[in-house]
Amino acid sequence: MVQEYQKLKTYDEINEKIREGNIKVVTADEMVEIVKMLGADEAAKEIDVVTTGTFGAMCSSGAVINLGHADPPIKIARAWINDVEVSHPGAAVDLYIGATQMSETKSFEYGGGHIIEDLIAGKEVELRLTAHGTDCYPRTRLQIEITKNDLNQFILLNFRNSYQKYDAATNGTDKTIYTYMGKLLANYANASFSGSGTLSPLSNDPDYETIGLGTRIFLGGTQGYVIGEGTQHNPKKGFGTIMVRGNAKKMSTDYIRGACFTKYGTTLYVGIGIPIPILNPGLAKKTGIRDEDIKTSLVDFGVPKLNRPVLRTVNYAELKSGKIEINGKEVKVSPLSSLSQARKIAEKLKEEIEKGKFFLSEPVEKLPIDTIFSPMKPEKEAIPFVRQVMKPAIMCKENDSIMEVAKKIVEENVNHIVVVNDEEKLEGIVTSFDVTRAVALGETSLENIIVRKVITANPNESVAVVARVLDSYNISALPVIDHTMKVLGIITAEDVSRLLVR
Repeated sequence: MVQEYQKLKTYDEINEKIREGNIKVVTADEMVEIVKMLGADEAAKEIDVVTTGTFGAMCSSGAVINLGHADPPIKIARAWINDVEVSHPGAAVDLYIGATQMSETKSFEYGGGHIIEDLIAGKEVELRLTAHGTDCYPRTRLQIEITKNDLNQFILLNFRNSYQKYDAATNGTDKTIYTYMGKLLANYANASFSGSGTLSPLSNDPDYETIGLGTRIFLGGTQGYVIGEGTQHNPKKGFGTIMVRGNAKKMSTDYIRGACFTKYGTTLYVGIGIPIPILNPGLAKKTGIRDEDIKTSLVDFGVPKLNRPVLRTVNYAELKSGKIEINGKEVKVSPLSSLSQARKIAEKLKEEIEKGKFFLSEPVEKLPIDTIFSPMKPEKEAIPFVRQVMKPAIMCKENDSIMEVAKKIVEENVNHIVVVNDEEKLEGIVTSFDVTRAVALGETSLENIIVRKVITANPNESVAVVARVLDSYNISALPVIDHTMKVLGIITAEDVSRLLVR
């Protein structure tokens, strides 16, 4: 329940102050100090508008474009822009450019987010179209160069943006992983986070008193609008989102940038600023929120499950400091969002309001505060996790003889022997081929044939993930280990194949 406060101002009164040029606007980080010094009641009387800002990667971004009809006309079946296939949502010449769709020739280096940036920059892009051909749309192929000036509409349409806050990420496995939270080093050696903390739009109005359908916002360098709650809007857990749209023809690449995350894919960095009108003391108090007050979870992205393990609670003051503690060890933490750009957006929006170029709009419908975010419906026959299908590993010690290992291979009818120390922690692996080759060459020391650089599996990984790893490295088995490197079992390509083809 949102606490009721006496209303001190209205939207009309605030907009009149903007017209008259006597509006009092501060950024969200400035408001922190004002509330601290004056208190919420006095700050509400003193300040009219608080500006916020965020600039981060948002994969659920894209743009709708309308090409106009060719002569003779074409009913598009498939379309590519700069070798990136773009979605054809239904009508003859409307397309949706998804930020995460990757180029067929440049793969992880270029994608839909870069196309949007190129078009905003005024660059020429190559458009290729194919169609089945019909009586009223006879053309089957078309290839031309276009710019944004050739488009009837070029509308940025983001299904999900401006997360209220974001989980921080780290990685407890023994191998580096590449995620939408960036490159995460093995054994909790680093961490990353997203969001702008005290500048975050939804963190400054967590009950969505002023943010909803029709709220005018700063979007990509021009004015845009909130058109409702974003997908995966999860207000009960403090993870609200918004859906936004704006005229991309008027946007600037200072605030919209295509990007790629190594070995993960392409995305789009989007700059958003939302003005929060200080209508009452409650809003003054909320916009005085400090980084220390905004808490989120540090989760282990090394566990490829929907509900990843939470290692601890952190706050944005810790995250912005550049270092956090994980299991008693201080590690580097890096922002994926640009905090300097978020400040620039908040300052730019403040300037636009002060100059009478940006007026506030009251939402016609507020964002819901009781939405329940549900995961995908489970499969009828879900792919199991490694822990459910792994076998006991046949192990040996480094000082065992090659003949002893050969005997284990024959007696146990296996192709892989895992080498461990006295605590059964992983030292390496040998295969039946390694042993056969050693015997043929007269090698007697097991130490000389052990493979030391071993790709491993986590017991909480999906078998589907293991299948991809086996294929990527062209190997036939993975020892399964815990976070201390203790061997828990083994999973082989044969095990995986039986599960995935049944």
